[in-house]
Amino acid sequence: MAAGVSRSAVSFAFNNPQRISSATRERILAVAEELGYTPSTLGRMLQAGTTNSIGVLLPQRLAQILENPYYARFLMGAGQVCDQEGYTLLLTPPLRDSVLKAIPYAAVDGFIVCGLEIDRGEVAELDRRGIPFVLIDSDRHEGAPHVEVDDRGGAREVARYLLELGHRRLAVLSIDPGPEVAERGYRGPLGRRLAGIADALAEVGMTMDDVRLAEVPATRADGYKATKDLMSEKSPTAILALSDVHAYGAVDALQELGVRVPEDVSVTGFDDLAESAWFRPRLTTVRQPIVTKGRMAADFLISAIRGEDQHPHQTLGTSLIVRDSAAKPA
Repeated sequence: MAAGVSRSAVSFAFNNPQRISSATRERILAVAEELGYTPSTLGRMLQAGTTNSIGVLLPQRLAQILENPYYARFLMGAGQVCDQEGYTLLLTPPLRDSVLKAIPYAAVDGFIVCGLEIDRGEVAELDRRGIPFVLIDSDRHEGAPHVEVDDRGGAREVARYLLELGHRRLAVLSIDPGPEVAERGYRGPLGRRLAGIADALAEVGMTMDDVRLAEVPATRADGYKATKDLMSEKSPTAILALSDVHAYGAVDALQELGVRVPEDVSVTGFDDLAESAWFRPRLTTVRQPIVTKGRMAADFLISAIRGEDQHPHQTLGTSLIVRDSAAKPA
C-alpha cells in the first residue's frame, strides 16, 4: 500500500476512524487524496444492506415514458419526498423488453411499481424476494400499499358531460391495453375508465357498442394518427380521449383537416396536465392529482422500507375541468 499500512487500516480510516490513531488516519487520507482515491459509496451501502435509493419500475421503455408529460409530474411528486427524506430515485425501465429481468439489476431498497397487473410475474418476484413495493395505476394487492385515483368516477363525469351537451356520435381514444386484453379483459385504470364511460352511456340507453374505440400508445403522435383514421369514415361529433396527450394529438389532426374545435367536433382529455390550461382551445379534461400521487407513493414506500406501519390502499379524487374544447354538437 502507498501509505505503508494494511487494507484494514485503510478501511478503518474511511469507515471506523476511532479504531486507528489520528496520525495514521491523516497519513492515509493524504495519500488517498494524492492518488485521487475515493471509497465506493455504493459498495459500502450494499455491504450494509441499504442503498438509500428507491426504484420506479416502469412498464415501457424510457423513451416512450418520457414522451408522456404525465410521468414528469408523477416523478416530481416522488422526487419531492426523496429530497426530503435523503433518498435518490432510480428509473427502472424494462431490460431487453422484460420488466421482470430489470428487477435484479436495480440496486434499490424498494420499488414504486407503475401500471402493472398484480398477477404478472414482476409482482410475484418482488413478493418472493421480500422487496418493499407500492403499486400505482394497477389493481389492488393485499400484500402491498396501493395508490390510485377514481378513474371510473372521472371518466363517467366527462362522458356524462358530453352526453348532456347532446353528443351521441362519440369516439373514444383509449390507451393501448396490449395483446393480452383478448384473454384477460381490460384491467387497472383503463378498465375503470372504460367502465365509467359505459356507466354514463347506460344512463341514455347506449352501450360501448354504440361508440367507436381506437386503442393506441399514449403519445401525441398516436392520438393524431388515430384521429385521422376516425375522421376518414363517419365522423364523430365528440372525441373522448383517455389521456391529455391523446387529446392534444386529436386537436392537431382536426385543425390540420380544417375541422373546428369545438364548433364541429368536441375533444376532451383525462389528466389535466399543465399544458391543458393554455393549449388552444383550452382543454376540457378530468383532473387527477398526479403530483400528489407521486408524493404519496414515495412516502408509502419509504415507510415500508423503514419497517413503519403499512399504509392502507388510498384512492384520490378526480374532478371535471370545463374549458373551451367541448360544446353542443352543430
